[in-house]
Amino acid sequence: MPIYLYFGEDQYSMMQTINALRESVLDPIWASFNYDKISPATDAVQTGLNQAMTPPFGSGSRFVWLVDTNITQHCSQNLLEDLERTLPQIPEATILLLTTPNKPDKRLKSTKLLQKWAEVRDFSPIPPWKTELLEEQVKEMAQEVGVKLTPPGVAFLAEALGNDRRQLHSELTKLQLYANKNTVLDLEVITTLVGSQTQSSLKLATAIRSGDTVKALELVADLIAHNEHPLRIVATLVGQFRTWFWVKLMIETGEKDEKAIAQAAEIGNPKRVYFLRQEVKSLSLNQLQKSLPLLLDLEVSLKQGKEEVSTLQTKVIELCQLFSQKNISRKIY
Repeated sequence: MPIYLYFGEDQYSMMQTINALRESVLDPIWASFNYDKISPATDAVQTGLNQAMTPPFGSGSRFVWLVDTNITQHCSQNLLEDLERTLPQIPEATILLLTTPNKPDKRLKSTKLLQKWAEVRDFSPIPPWKTELLEEQVKEMAQEVGVKLTPPGVAFLAEALGNDRRQLHSELTKLQLYANKNTVLDLEVITTLVGSQTQSSLKLATAIRSGDTVKALELVADLIAHNEHPLRIVATLVGQFRTWFWVKLMIETGEKDEKAIAQAAEIGNPKRVYFLRQEVKSLSLNQLQKSLPLLLDLEVSLKQGKEEVSTLQTKVIELCQLFSQKNISRKIY
């Protein structure tokens, strides 16, 4: 299929795939003639379609890349007609690639048209709270790099590096250089070489749950210093506190079946419920209920353009205060 649509915020993985695709179809001798990288502009899509219909020079294929296109977010009727007329006619000797960081709007006719004619691939990062998927990602990349890890080492890297595939690849390459071919690296070696300077939003959630304001604010500072976007931090917190809320709610209602609890809380691995039970044991359902509106208010404030760091810090302090009272005392009459 000569047409591809890649979307998502995992730019590292996307670029690896793009480079591999480009190298597989371009003849290096003729690459300067047959490779077109078209940046966003008013007529970018029309230019790309025209180039895609132009036969390649010499040997190999033509590679036309429309960078950060917005036609899956907005598409005029005239442009839609151009797409309808051109996409079915793209020659086999041309690769037309469209990339966008945004998820395509499935309601648009242009998106539906591309879904019909293009190979669509999602490069969205794994949500930071989906620990099972993050650990699986560590295992897969470790196998690609050629380094063997113990299960605790895998869990540490998943927690420490989150969904940052670029950093994960860098750290695994470092570990691969240290170890010989048959060495299985344990947690002690991994923590020594990798360190734990990369702080995750899940650690922030744990600090808030513990009511540790000082630690939580330190983690906020570390996350911002590592260029973690405040809205992504909030998304992780919402996901984690929502999971804790549902686990606590199911426990309070008398549910004991771990599979039922996992289904209600949308947890992929029911075995994780055991650990979540321990995490919410000292929390009240009321505390968890109150945390969700606070997080929603934080998200709305950030999306309205309020100063990010101070807004995040203020709301984190409120959340820590909510959880600082572990045992709510009964009124004495």
